[in-house]
Amino acid sequence: MDALHLIESFVLSARAGSFSAAARRLGMTPAAVSKNVARLETQLGLRLFHRSTRSLTLTAGGERFLLEVDGPFAALTDAFSRASERESAPSGTLKVSVAHSFGREYLIPMLGEFLVRYPDIVPDWRFDNRSVDVVGEGFDAAIGGGIELTQGVIARRLAPTYAVMCASSAYMAGRKMPEHPSALTALDAIMRRSGMSGRLRAWDLRNVEGERVNVEARTRMIFDDPEAMAHAVALGYGVALLPMPHAAPMLAAGRILRLLPDWFDEYGGVSIYYSNKKQLPLRTRVFVDHVAQSFEQQRLAARFDWRWDGADGK
Repeated sequence: MDALHLIESFVLSARAGSFSAAARRLGMTPAAVSKNVARLETQLGLRLFHRSTRSLTLTAGGERFLLEVDGPFAALTDAFSRASERESAPSGTLKVSVAHSFGREYLIPMLGEFLVRYPDIVPDWRFDNRSVDVVGEGFDAAIGGGIELTQGVIARRLAPTYAVMCASSAYMAGRKMPEHPSALTALDAIMRRSGMSGRLRAWDLRNVEGERVNVEARTRMIFDDPEAMAHAVALGYGVALLPMPHAAPMLAAGRILRLLPDWFDEYGGVSIYYSNKKQLPLRTRVFVDHVAQSFEQQRLAARFDWRWDGADGK
């Protein structure tokens, strides 16, 4: 087992290109991971990494060794995972990545029934707005939108999502309600910066008749988090194009209102991402099914649609 631990430290460090990243996955310190790799190098009589203060790269010998052990190591860890699950009783740690606000608003409420049904599963959730490498970072699943389908990853679509123009009644007091997207240029715009590209997301609106209008917004402030934008809108700081998952709770509560209710933008959708390996851990399979069923039962696809008006009060 000691050799397996040393190889685990090596493989995870090689995949991530960092002792620190491997340490986070293993629950160890970077120094302990580095020490494990050094012990493995001593046992092999082979230098596996070129080390510097800024980078960690494989030597030619390290690349050959990784090719030889990566596949067997993955198969072995999968076998350990499956062996820890009793037949028809899913168990073990369920590592999931989900965005902060989306996870709090929609996913955590789904956990109650799941925990009752599967008491031997321990959720280990990482709340992060970044796009993760599901397989490379060792997640059982990730929930969100726009995650790259790298080799070994598949996606199960949960719901399409749209964005709509919103403001607070306080902000619009004394201002004329816009009747066309072109009128938005007179209002203070709360813009969103893409966390992936760093660019501002344009206001590219369309309607069911097929018209499209690109609005040159008068930027008042810029955020990279849609939940923060929704709160800024509710506080009367300006108007914003909000994704429906973030706008819906505030629309239902009456904290914000729709502008231009016939206009919207399409934001792709929400999916659950997981490994495409045939012998998927049972805990992952039941979690994916539970989330998909919960989305259907709660009619979240309807709530994330641009036509939703908050009438269900949720």
